Amino acid sequence: MPWASRSVGLTTQFLAWSCDKLAALGKEALLLVWDNASWHKSAAVRHWIRTHHPRVTTQRQGVRLVPCVLPSQRPWLNPLEPKGVHGKRAVVEPARVLSAIELEARVYAYYACEPALHLTISEKVA
Repeated sequence: MPWASRSVGLTTQFLAWSCDKLAALGKEALLLVWDNASWHKSAAVRHWIRTHHPRVTTQRQGVRLVPCVLPSQRPWLNPLEPKGVHGKRAVVEPARVLSAIELEARVYAYYACEPALHLTISEKVA
């Protein structure tokens, strides 16, 4: 599954970016409310978090990560689940596959939010 390895790369990149931004604001910890997405449970993401903690602890700099995993089979504990389902139904077309640009525009329109810069992966992901 190439999308899974890409998601892992984006997740670790997002965690690093979030920690940098929060550290610049003087924050000390980031609470991660994880669902059971495969990239949240991946060995690469768990490894990144495990290596991040000692670095923050020994240097006494940076943002600690506190992962809180939601129990499986409990979608009502994750307020994003219903929004994701309704959003997906509102933007897709069963008769055809949308282009990335079309899909992005529909998502921004549905959630009434401003477009944001995309996170990119600078290194090759396996």
